[in-house]
Amino acid sequence: MDLVTPQLGLIFWQTITFLIVFILLAKFAWNPILSGLKERELTIEESLESAKKAKEEMSLLKSENEKLLVEARQERDKILKMANETASQIVNKAKDEAQTEANKQFESAKASIINEKNAALREVENITASLSLQIAEKILKKELTSDASQLDLVKQYIKETHLN
Repeated sequence: MDLVTPQLGLIFWQTITFLIVFILLAKFAWNPILSGLKERELTIEESLESAKKAKEEMSLLKSENEKLLVEARQERDKILKMANETASQIVNKAKDEAQTEANKQFESAKASIINEKNAALREVENITASLSLQIAEKILKKELTSDASQLDLVKQYIKETHLN
């Protein structure tokens, strides 16, 4: 049991050794360790603060980016609306011009058809008149071969003509 129970001399020298080590540590190691821990604590706090600031800046930038995105979408919609309106105006203008041109061509064709119709009717009238004269001439030559028939015809015309 001697091994388990310590003797008074051993306790004395262990206490002195402990005090010497404690004093040496307190004098030389304790302050640097505590100052190192304080520095580490400060750097951690600074890092947390800078992370917090960075997070705030990121949220601010995110909100600004969203604002810019909304503005860009509005601008895009505005430009698309203007482009669609311009395209509609161009299409309507082209339709109007095409309709006007079609109306002009229709009127021109109508006038041309009327002119051609009138010319054809005049030609038919001329041909009819010419044929009528030829037929009348042949009939008159045949009927008026004698002087008596010519005299009867003149009397008949005189009776039909009324002098006013």
